[in-house]
Amino acid sequence: MKKDKSFISKSKSYKETGEFWDSHDLGEFWDKTEKADFEVDIESNITYYALDNNLSTQIQSISRQRGISPETLINLWIQEKLQTIDEKISPS
Repeated sequence: MKKDKSFISKSKSYKETGEFWDSHDLGEFWDKTEKADFEVDIESNITYYALDNNLSTQIQSISRQRGISPETLINLWIQEKLQTIDEKISPS
């Protein structure tokens, strides 16, 4: 860790920094913070497909029963189907 890496806690190691923040709140030091600008690059791509209303209702019901989002359920099912198709096309 660089000498001035943690200017608020004055820590000399990551362990000391962790111990400091375990017993302090950022609110105590808010006036010493600086604005940070950064970009987040999410690599997922969202594509919308039309879906029959009855299928959508069934998907919503099943996803609620399983405790997952409809999007996750659909992605899992499509992934399973594509894997099955891939196995049929190119058997080991």
